[in-house]
Amino acid sequence: MAIQQRFKPDLQVCQDDYPLDWYQQEFQVYAEEYQALPDRDPAMILLWMQPYVEAAINHFGDSLLLLAHYYMGGEIVKIMKYFGGTIGDSYQLALMAVEHPEKKIIVESAVHFMAESISLLAEEDQAVYITNPKSGCTMEMLAKDFMVKPAFEQLNARYDEKNIVPVCYMNTSGRIKAMTGAQGGAVCTSSNVKKIFQWALKQNKKILFIPDRHMGENVAMWLGIPPEKITYWPAGQAAVNFKLSEQAPDVLARFDQAQLILFASECGVHSYYQTDMVQYWQQQGYYVAVHPECRREVVACADGHGSTAFLWDMVSHDRAKTAKYAVGTENHMVKNLREHCAAKNIQVVNLSEIPNNNFKKRGCGCATMSRNDPPHLVAVLDLLRKGKVPEFNLVKPGDVVNEFVGTRERLDAAGQRWIIDNARRALQQMISITESK
Repeated sequence: MAIQQRFKPDLQVCQDDYPLDWYQQEFQVYAEEYQALPDRDPAMILLWMQPYVEAAINHFGDSLLLLAHYYMGGEIVKIMKYFGGTIGDSYQLALMAVEHPEKKIIVESAVHFMAESISLLAEEDQAVYITNPKSGCTMEMLAKDFMVKPAFEQLNARYDEKNIVPVCYMNTSGRIKAMTGAQGGAVCTSSNVKKIFQWALKQNKKILFIPDRHMGENVAMWLGIPPEKITYWPAGQAAVNFKLSEQAPDVLARFDQAQLILFASECGVHSYYQTDMVQYWQQQGYYVAVHPECRREVVACADGHGSTAFLWDMVSHDRAKTAKYAVGTENHMVKNLREHCAAKNIQVVNLSEIPNNNFKKRGCGCATMSRNDPPHLVAVLDLLRKGKVPEFNLVKPGDVVNEFVGTRERLDAAGQRWIIDNARRALQQMISITESK
């Protein structure tokens, strides 16, 4: 799989208020306009964006599809909705190209693995762009393909490939999804993970789950896999250096007896929440709902748990009939949910928002997701309309972006084809299992 192209724009790590030199060079003119606005509330931002976005919509017509994830900052979510875009969780976004073959230009404001998942399922005449390619995922950054490959190779060598069924979370690259599909495995998301694991358990094989450790522990708890049947493969650089054959006898015995092997990366946002936070809000009469990327003990003592879409539905429709909710998930989503529910007299707090204590408030939310801001969206749309395709923002199957130095590695046509064929196998396995009655 030779690298065919390597792009390096002049782009640094971005946060909420971007210095001009933190944009790609061709994006800077848009950033200058944005930063010169006298006020950056949603109304002012929309007023500035409107001529750019409407020009792109008029130019591309029905072939343009705008997407954003629930975790995006409120401005992007409002903007997407205002301009007719679609907001969804990772599973919903992954299906967008399949469900909308008429959409030839798909522009996504979310993290890179989500854009790549759309690209994996897209037809050849559909192009997928991400507004900021350096919008990554802490969990995925600790589970790159070169980190995960040794786990596949060593576990297959010790137990035989036919005795290992891999399941990879949507929060992985296309290369991981392809490795999973090539070995007969499936992708899962937080909304269908239980159903995917039930499918995997029926095969009577060891399950390798990539990642995350907390999601894996939670689904094991739900399905009755005891802790003594779970073991862990380290994440990050430690995964590259881990040699199964050199481990102590007790560690080897644990792998031999394991029903579930967890690749041990995790979400930096969700792993922060603690049981003390849950108990505090329950004592205040709040219904506590958390994402299953939270720690097992947090999920176990919460009142409810589920995917991003589940949490939004649960709270916005007051399913628990309490009108008071403490939500343990990414804080942009909680802020958007709070604003959405205010008119319904439903109170919404972030699980960490406990008065007069030492817990750090989750004001930032997913910092990497926040790297998609209004000038990034405007720049992509306006450059596309002018025929100046921003190559760094085009997402192809198998692409790897270095979130720190801003480079994109792209496979040649044969490499992309291998990724597409095998990753689609894993994604389509997920869709088939999920949609089955």
